[in-house]
Amino acid sequence: MTRSIVITMGDPSGVGADLTVKALADRPESLRRSAIVVGDRDTLQRAVGICGLDLPIVEPGSTEDGIRVAHVPIEGLPGRFGVLDPACGEAAFRYIERAVRMAEAGEAACIVTAPINKEALNAAGHHYDGHTGMLAHLTGSKSSWMLLASERLSVVHVSTHVSLKDAIGRATTERVLETIRTGHRHLRRMGIEAPRIAVAGINPHCGENGLFGREDDDAIAPAVAQARAEGIDVQGPISADTVYHRAYQGGFDLVVAQYHDQGHIPIKLVAFDTAVNVSLGLPIDRCSVDHGTAFDIAGTGRANHGNMLSALDYAARMTGAARTEEAA
Repeated sequence: MTRSIVITMGDPSGVGADLTVKALADRPESLRRSAIVVGDRDTLQRAVGICGLDLPIVEPGSTEDGIRVAHVPIEGLPGRFGVLDPACGEAAFRYIERAVRMAEAGEAACIVTAPINKEALNAAGHHYDGHTGMLAHLTGSKSSWMLLASERLSVVHVSTHVSLKDAIGRATTERVLETIRTGHRHLRRMGIEAPRIAVAGINPHCGENGLFGREDDDAIAPAVAQARAEGIDVQGPISADTVYHRAYQGGFDLVVAQYHDQGHIPIKLVAFDTAVNVSLGLPIDRCSVDHGTAFDIAGTGRANHGNMLSALDYAARMTGAARTEEAA
């Protein structure tokens, strides 16, 4: 059975359709033949016209060069770009669900996701904090992690879409240790034989020996010590105001961030258009663009598809690497 890279179109009102057709048009015919887009045929056809492309929308099994689409019919789609609509949230969920089932059946080697809108998703009754939590639920995984990967800086998060107060509570020794282990396994899979990992502190200056809090000493340092005892090359906790600079300059292959903004801000500063969002700890492979639905420019053809190209390239690398990760 031929295993494809499956691209989910994302929110039908967002830039996902534009990004997808432009990225596939920029890749060789061989890649287009190995890719299937799960989404809405009419929306993708409109995007092809808006972007001025000369590629037909074809069925997944077609021998013709074109954009292969597995159409998922959803009632009530608004039929236009740039609007927040519960029907679009329902569509985004159904596209992802279909792609997950394809991956579980061995039909998809990797899922690449275009952006969804969390407000539309929740309005449709699907209460997830984003792709990673949704994929964990759909695959029955107990835990998952978000990795943001770029050429010079990569970050894996202990927690993501929770309040800062809840993030502090989630930075337990057990969770930090599993984050280190998961990041280490993934980088080895991607060809780094001995990954160098840094763990960011959660408090200013890692708490200054308890002056600004005990979390770094009581929760994070023991996780680092255990990981080192297991043979992982890891240092920390290191003050977050210096660790990303050190990693960007080549000192580390991966930084463990304790919460969403601590990891997202540096990545989006240095690799806004090229960073790839990768889900770890799942029984399937998934990566994604690292930006939102951009309703303000959806359907204009102006959206920069560089991030989608990076995601497709990363997906190709993942499909060529032996899978060693296990769902936690």
